[in-house]
Amino acid sequence: MSRILAIDHVAITVADLAASCAFYDDLFGTEVVAEHVIDGQVLVRQLAIGGAVLSVHQKGNGIELVAGLPTVGAADICLRWNGSVSDMLGVLKEKSVDILEGPVARMTADKRPSQSVFFRDIDGNLLELMAADDARASER
Repeated sequence: MSRILAIDHVAITVADLAASCAFYDDLFGTEVVAEHVIDGQVLVRQLAIGGAVLSVHQKGNGIELVAGLPTVGAADICLRWNGSVSDMLGVLKEKSVDILEGPVARMTADKRPSQSVFFRDIDGNLLELMAADDARASER
């Protein structure tokens, strides 16, 4: 049995912190839970997204405790959608998101059949939205 309960947060490096945070907030609805500010400048903004936190780091922020090569556009993140595939597709269309692939059949980490859609954020990070096939039943 794993000693890990869940992933708490994931950090991404972005070219423009304000623009990237606006992208995620507009698409998913986020809540700012913390900011690291130096000399009045926000260098890191942590966004609550689902049950985890997306830690958004401004490129070249001078913070030393980061990944070995913090690179804009290098992340590949899968997020579970809270709803049906059709709802997910509707939101992506409404927000003018260019879908790279999908919906395609996948399995969730807990072995539930699902459908995924792949697209990129404004920094080029690959995002996968995954909706469990039984999501419709839970929406009733």
